[in-house]
Amino acid sequence: MSTPHWDVIVVGGGPAGLSAALLLGRARRRVLVIDGGRPRNRFADRMHGVLGWEGVAPEELRARGRAEVAAYGVELLDDTVNSVSSQEFGIEVNTEGAVTAQARAVIVATGLVDELPDLPGLASRWGKTVLHCPYCHGWEVRDARLGVLATSPMSVHQVELVRQWSDRVIFFAAAAGELDDEVISRLGARGVEIVSERVREIRGTGNSIEEVVLEGGANRAVDALFTVGTARPGDGVLSALTLDRTDTPVGSFLAVDTTGRTSNPRVWAAGNVVNPAANVPMSIGAGAMTGGMVNAALVAEEAVAAVRGVASS
Repeated sequence: MSTPHWDVIVVGGGPAGLSAALLLGRARRRVLVIDGGRPRNRFADRMHGVLGWEGVAPEELRARGRAEVAAYGVELLDDTVNSVSSQEFGIEVNTEGAVTAQARAVIVATGLVDELPDLPGLASRWGKTVLHCPYCHGWEVRDARLGVLATSPMSVHQVELVRQWSDRVIFFAAAAGELDDEVISRLGARGVEIVSERVREIRGTGNSIEEVVLEGGANRAVDALFTVGTARPGDGVLSALTLDRTDTPVGSFLAVDTTGRTSNPRVWAAGNVVNPAANVPMSIGAGAMTGGMVNAALVAEEAVAAVRGVASS
């Protein structure tokens, strides 16, 4: 690294982080991106619903994004951040590779981890035939035999969405809790089969799914299975800052305003780390917004410093 002190350090080099870095680089900021190389969508072979990049591999978008930000002087460090702390001069970042870097502001775009139910055959097919977002993957399994594995009462919403892509849908509803009569009637009217028995195992050859095995030994044939894991945001690097949080139906997340600013005026966050529902284009947009607003905040800070300098001269 050629610059000991940065305007902005971006933690995370996925769609949100690189998008923020692109805006900041074009704003002539000194920017460092630190990326551990474990994006949330690394399990998927292709991205979908990404205008202009439909069907492209996630790694291709990442590689092109890295090249684009580098062209504007942004430096990239392949490393994992251990901690972010507030110092008198601004923000200090420490990495696993024993790098210490300082900046006036930091953008955390570390994404999240999907913690899946502990079922044999489930995690190994994640991103292939075990899916989470019908908007991202529904077209590829349209008209197939689809299952929805409940993980909470919110899974009712997911099964109703999945029904849009196929009229052969089974709802494995044990973890959804007791379904009220209205929900049962609504799903039944749409031809959704409700299975209340718990799932024991997912079976198939390679990445394919052939059947969902129930606790009692019976099975149901499916070609793909939708489910939602527990969202674990990658915000542990900020634990020393004691930032405000907000509780949502899917977990606790950093509290940010519409621009991505946290309760610390020098710490910002964008993408899945604060919004688990954000897909690739939404994360790109959020990163662009946050990058622009961080630059605006630094501009305002510089103007105040300039006025003080003139007044004291």
